[in-house]
Amino acid sequence: MISGKAKLAGVIGDPISHSKSPLIHNYWLNINQIDGAYIPLHVNSKDLISSVKSLQNVGFKGINVTVPHKIEVIKVVDELSDLAKKIGAVNTLVFKEDGLIYGDNTDAYGFIENIKSDYNKGEALILGAGGASRAICHALADFGAKKIIISNRTINKAEELAKELNVDVEVVELDNIGNYLNNLSLLVNTTSLGLNGNGCPDIDFNILNKEALVTDIVYNPLITPFLEKAQGNGNKIIDGLGMLLYQAVPGFEAWFGKKVKVDDELRNMVLSK
Repeated sequence: MISGKAKLAGVIGDPISHSKSPLIHNYWLNINQIDGAYIPLHVNSKDLISSVKSLQNVGFKGINVTVPHKIEVIKVVDELSDLAKKIGAVNTLVFKEDGLIYGDNTDAYGFIENIKSDYNKGEALILGAGGASRAICHALADFGAKKIIISNRTINKAEELAKELNVDVEVVELDNIGNYLNNLSLLVNTTSLGLNGNGCPDIDFNILNKEALVTDIVYNPLITPFLEKAQGNGNKIIDGLGMLLYQAVPGFEAWFGKKVKVDDELRNMVLSK
């Protein structure tokens, strides 16, 4: 039950029905007995700015922002975190008591928290050059990765990303990544290949360093074809669900005033839904 004093937050996107964020945040609200609610809201691009302002005006503490609004929503933000400025995308808004809107990007935090206990900061190869790749490059650089390599089907897009990043990265063509696989400590798939079990990046896992950690940011299915092949090669794998869970932690604390943790009970609850 929530009262008239309830703290409200939510997530906006288009589409939004697939989002697991309400499961995560409402679970934390429930176990911590917080008077509040987290609501999924379908918002299209033409209504983005007015919708954010409306939510602020009716007393929301803040919102998450998902596809396709993470870049466009910057227009309504009064103050950006340093990381959000670097990445050029926002996934978390905090409506401050002074009326200002603070924008942050917690995707990078979520990615590192998901892998840091298994990653030794060695060479990392990122497949894909989209928004997720941008956040992960910054996350790895801040974490102290020895070397960051980007490869993408369209090499021009990877080169453009490398130029925009204030991070030292090397761009390689997909046909040439075999020259790097044996030295890797981390292999990351940020492409949509594997979503809903469809497709897999063309990687020769036979020559991948057996000690390399392999992760996929896709979490539907939990074990993508990419991760299946890596596991068959003897590599340790980490699925993408943890990134989703961990990225939610900073926002929850900002909106509801409680530091929460990611644990097996939360993970199992999300997987069961």
